[in-house]
Amino acid sequence: MPTIKQFGGFRITMYFEDHNPPHFHVVSPAQEMVIEIATPTVMAGTLAPARLRVAQAWAAKNRAVLTRKWNEFHTV
Repeated sequence: MPTIKQFGGFRITMYFEDHNPPHFHVVSPAQEMVIEIATPTVMAGTLAPARLRVAQAWAAKNRAVLTRKWNEFHTV
């Protein structure tokens, strides 16, 4: 599971050959959340609200990077 970005006490990651729709994982020491790249809406999991806001704001600004990484890792 490659780490795309690490900041604010959590990591933005993706799994190789993961299921659609395109998404990323926000992983903190005690929680994990899955967020769709296109919107960025929560698909599953829990995360502290402040971390969620930071992750969603970063994702909105870096949608092209996330999409490129998804296409690189997604071979299913």
